[in-house]
Amino acid sequence: MYNTRMSRFAFLLSLAVMANAVAAPVDIDTAAQLYQAAAIREQVRASLGSMPGHIRKLFQGNTSAPLSDTQLAAVNVAAVRAFRIDVFEAPALSAFASNLDAETVKKAEAFLASEEGKRWVAADVGLASLSDEDADKIMNGDMAPASTPQRNVLFGKLERAERSAESTIQILLTMGTAVALGTAVGSGMDPGPVEERARKSGEASRQTLEENMREPMRRYVAYGYRDLSDSDLKHVLSFLQSAAGKQYISAYIASLDAGFHAMGRRCGEQLGESLRELAMAQLATEHGDREPPATVKPHQ
Repeated sequence: MYNTRMSRFAFLLSLAVMANAVAAPVDIDTAAQLYQAAAIREQVRASLGSMPGHIRKLFQGNTSAPLSDTQLAAVNVAAVRAFRIDVFEAPALSAFASNLDAETVKKAEAFLASEEGKRWVAADVGLASLSDEDADKIMNGDMAPASTPQRNVLFGKLERAERSAESTIQILLTMGTAVALGTAVGSGMDPGPVEERARKSGEASRQTLEENMREPMRRYVAYGYRDLSDSDLKHVLSFLQSAAGKQYISAYIASLDAGFHAMGRRCGEQLGESLRELAMAQLATEHGDREPPATVKPHQ
């Protein structure tokens, strides 16, 4: 009985040691090699040009406190200055490294170096480079490539394995929270309550948003991977469903989340400062336009 218990304990201990070894994060240089192989920089850079427009829409949708044309112009300037690859990359790489381990890097690099992996990465870069107009048409079903029932099944599985809907909603919520937080900081407000309200609002709507995004993202994947053969799609799916593939996707999403949070917060901080300056200028103008109050002489 003693030997059985000891051997069982030793077995569990070895599993724990192995788990800890696998979970150990990699260094930034190692993560950067995988980041480059996955063309994450190219994918993100391709999407940044449309970000000022998305941020303007975020503020234009706030009908309870509409912004003036001057304020919307400040939104655009802040977004252009904040949504840059140099703002994204440092936090993104740090998060990427923290969510990777040596075994995941080894297997992910091997897959990305394969012909199927290269075609997959090229397809993702192509998707990121689409105009907003084309992306909307694709997700609405107005631009759809020829397909088969078998391929449609594969596209559905790929969307799930890539966690496309989840990651898209995560980034949108992250940006919204970061911009709100940064705006509060830049305006001199207490950021705590602002961040808490944004977080609670996002969490309350997350599940519904993800489900509503599921089919549009399946269409998006189907369009982006239209030139990949059935064999290519099966190879990609096999990797994504493996332990290394799942961990790679988790690291990839964490990387995007950290990078977009940094850009969103930078945008909000600059915007908050700009809005405060505009408010002070407006106040100064209003005071300057007023005539000094008449002096009332006391009765003699």
